[in-house]
Amino acid sequence: MSERERMRMREAERDGAADAAGAEVAAIERAMVALRRSAARRTLARRAARQGGEPVPEGAAFDVLDVVEAAEERGEPAGVREVADALRVDQPRASKLVAAAVQAGHLRREADQRDGRRTLLAVTPAGRELLEAAHAFRRSVVARVTRDWPAAERAAFARLFTRFMDDFGAVNGPSGED
Repeated sequence: MSERERMRMREAERDGAADAAGAEVAAIERAMVALRRSAARRTLARRAARQGGEPVPEGAAFDVLDVVEAAEERGEPAGVREVADALRVDQPRASKLVAAAVQAGHLRREADQRDGRRTLLAVTPAGRELLEAAHAFRRSVVARVTRDWPAAERAAFARLFTRFMDDFGAVNGPSGED
């Protein structure tokens, strides 16, 4: 085989690999769109209602709890600005959402010990119960979807999906911004 033929074969192999990678990237993109649409339609909340279970908390007011809980898990303070950034809403909208969560007894405001001008948010015991119920329901749906998967595939998916979301966040910024 001539050097020219070997070069053509290597190019063809690279092109084939690029086509396969392009198809895989396209499949991931389609899955992301489907996941986003499903989340936007609050599919899990509707599923819970159809199953006759406890109502699953939903909506932007509940999203505030998710944001504050995630900040607490990272050991970071969360205030209205962090909620606004995470939910990609303006500060007046975030303030209203936070006020509703405080009014409902799911969050409490605390003075920032390092900066007296700033107010931090903390999940209350009632908010924690609400979050735990939502997590339990979401996990039950994931368990149901993956129940027939081999353990190795479920573990690989958990690792890879987590890695994908971490890397996606790193590329797009903490609030999904470019």
